[in-house]
Amino acid sequence: MFTIEHEFDATVVTLIDEGGDGMPLVSDVTITAFEECVTVEQTDPETDEVLRITLSNAQIADLAAALDLPEGSYRIERRPPKA
Repeated sequence: MFTIEHEFDATVVTLIDEGGDGMPLVSDVTITAFEECVTVEQTDPETDEVLRITLSNAQIADLAAALDLPEGSYRIERRPPKA
């Protein structure tokens, strides 16, 4: 299950673990997409601390491309933005 919320400066997607197949539940994952980056947050159940990873838009583009490629090392050629 997931939710999507559009805020003033970001889109927030929350992934909610519903369990299944006898697997233990893990904390929800919150993905916040800003204009300049994307953050991924999850609460550590042992410390109750929010852990955050920040990805650049280039890293997000690489991740999206990687989902459809076989094992290997790749570099995506990027063009500079038009002036």
